[in-house]
Amino acid sequence: MNITWLDALGWTATGAFALSYAFRDPASLRKVQALAAMLWIGYGLAIQSMPVVASNLIVATLAVFSMLARKQAETARR
Repeated sequence: MNITWLDALGWTATGAFALSYAFRDPASLRKVQALAAMLWIGYGLAIQSMPVVASNLIVATLAVFSMLARKQAETARR
């Protein structure tokens, strides 16, 4: 079996997404989800699939914004 770099990218993205479910800390969860989404965006660009790119761009954006909003709320409470 010959695995291409594209296959490796897709499997890495899948693994990162699955790994995100192992995190209980919301900040860690969102970081891993954002990373997985970025990997999926790269995969989607490589296979020229705009639905893959668009859906994961949404996921990555929401993950980053929720991390920033949570951090800002914690800072405001201090």
